[in-house]
Amino acid sequence: MNLNTKIFGAAQIVLSAIMINAQTSTAKLPGDPTLPSSKETLDKLISYDKGNFKYKVEDYFARPNASQFKISPDGQYLSYKEKDKDKKNHVYVKELKTGKITKAIVEKDDLIGNYGWLDKKRLFYTQDKGGNENTHMYAVDIDGQNLKDLTPFEGVTLNYADIVKDTEFVIVALNKNNKQIFEPYKINFNTGEMTQLFENKDVNNPIDGYIFDKKGNMRGYTVLENGLTTKTYYKDLDTGKFNLIKSTDWKNTFSIIGLNDHSKNKDEAYVVTNLDSDKERIVLYDLKKNAIIKEVYSNPVYDVSSISTARKNRNYELDYISYNGIKSEIIPVSTFYKEVHDKLKSEFKDKEFSVVSSDDNEDKLLVVVGSDRLYGTYYEYDTKSKQIKLLYNLMPQLKEEDMAEMKPIEFKSRDGLTIRGYITMPKDAVNGKKVPLIVNPHGGPQGIRDNWGFNPEDQLFASRGYATLHVNFRISGGYGKEFQQSGYKQIGRKAMDDVEDGVKYVIEQGWIDQNKIAIYGGSHGGYATLMGLIKTPDLYACGVDYVGVSNIFTFFESFPEYWKPYKEMVKEIWYNLDDPKEAEIAKEVSPVFHIDKIKKPLFVVQGANDPRVNINESDQIVKAMRAKGVEVPYLVKYDEGHGFRKEPSRIELYKYMMGFFAENFNKK
Repeated sequence: MNLNTKIFGAAQIVLSAIMINAQTSTAKLPGDPTLPSSKETLDKLISYDKGNFKYKVEDYFARPNASQFKISPDGQYLSYKEKDKDKKNHVYVKELKTGKITKAIVEKDDLIGNYGWLDKKRLFYTQDKGGNENTHMYAVDIDGQNLKDLTPFEGVTLNYADIVKDTEFVIVALNKNNKQIFEPYKINFNTGEMTQLFENKDVNNPIDGYIFDKKGNMRGYTVLENGLTTKTYYKDLDTGKFNLIKSTDWKNTFSIIGLNDHSKNKDEAYVVTNLDSDKERIVLYDLKKNAIIKEVYSNPVYDVSSISTARKNRNYELDYISYNGIKSEIIPVSTFYKEVHDKLKSEFKDKEFSVVSSDDNEDKLLVVVGSDRLYGTYYEYDTKSKQIKLLYNLMPQLKEEDMAEMKPIEFKSRDGLTIRGYITMPKDAVNGKKVPLIVNPHGGPQGIRDNWGFNPEDQLFASRGYATLHVNFRISGGYGKEFQQSGYKQIGRKAMDDVEDGVKYVIEQGWIDQNKIAIYGGSHGGYATLMGLIKTPDLYACGVDYVGVSNIFTFFESFPEYWKPYKEMVKEIWYNLDDPKEAEIAKEVSPVFHIDKIKKPLFVVQGANDPRVNINESDQIVKAMRAKGVEVPYLVKYDEGHGFRKEPSRIELYKYMMGFFAENFNKK
């Protein structure tokens, strides 16, 4: 099975990854350093979170003591992250035969992002500076020696990386020559030698994706023409020429997942498409003939876009198809994976499980098991003996029986759309008591959705007696293009109506104390928090804006160079500020222009190095609120970006947040 040898850097091009460099000296702090609240002011919030609680904030948001277990390609070693007393997560390698453990990667000031095996003696890892998402890729021997920065360029973003198996090479995409566009390079991960593979010449119509085969040969690419049309080119293996095979509007999908190396037909590929359907489906496609061979899988309700294929040992056969429905769904295909799936299903019942690592021969598989009540547990599955062995419980302090259930919900919007989502309810609600509610709109907003599974925020809120509502409002992904597109140019408007209709629905079920409802979210969810307090000021008792957009105009102006090719799409999704009518709408739904309508308390949170939502977005709303005489607690972390990743920052944030909710829910 394909165990995810492709690594995507933190600054992946998906209309959601941006710019600025971390700054350290006080004189160069991003934003207005006079605005953040004092520690004393923020610490006062903690005192409001009173009660005889079984679990602390740390129980939910401390990093696991060990995590991210991986088996080496030859099966001789087990690697993993382990936390030290200073909360640093170093990578260790254990030789399974002798039990010898070596520290291979040291985490210092900046967090280690992705890591994994390059070959049987060498590891990679990714790292940025203070959350700025200018990600570098490093290689190091398993004994910690021969460390190399494979992408040693300041202000350059790693967009894509792919290990070429059984070689010394990785292929990466970097915006090294022009900050607006990405070009592919082949790098020797032992020597660091780099070769550019292709030139991305047209800034106005750039290549925005590359297609490589398993040997590292470039077989195709996609061009974004005029910001709105995707053109797919495929290489004729006889002539070597790249020919245009598909031209699609950006709202439609024709995406090559990968070549079908199991087939004798070298032009055969797995493709995700919705060109002739509402839902994305997977087909086998002949790229030379430019024709569908057959449909592999589709679903009438949900988009399907993921597959996993075997490795070389089983000739790259298709193992399974997966998609997010109400829960994560796996459709086994190969004989090998059907046997694995049946064994795991019989062992773990209704829990979700996934194979996350394996040696090349697939003698041992590492499996992660989780659910809405279980954070995650690693198991080792021996495919020869058929034995399953517990390896590590990531959060043993959180007892499954104490955790709250996440229930799927479905309701009609005020204009007749079917809207889906989830509610996590504390035991008091299950026993019939009306409880406070935290409404949690997701980020994105386009193409993103909330899913079933363990959510530490939901569980923390439930431990304090609060329910949590997740609404997959129009513009959310996974439910087909018609549903997603129904939310374009409706951000802050009908998308917010759907959230409000979700609140109305759960109130009508008798679950919620309608005098104690808060709204909280990150990124677009932070924007939705501000708009909720403005659009329906009597609905919410308070709100928490976490790295949220406050001004659509300045948000657009802050786009980094490598977002500029996508600006026309953003105009179609949000609003075209060059059109006077749409600019007026954008002003109507930009919170900073309507702070007079905010009646309820607001808490603002920001990572200073955020490359997606500039600190100026939070500074603006705080300044505007304080200018009208309303004190707004404002938490800024100067070593964080788009969301807090460091353990101390996260724990501090949630302690403040729980105090803020408690203070405002308990007001007379």
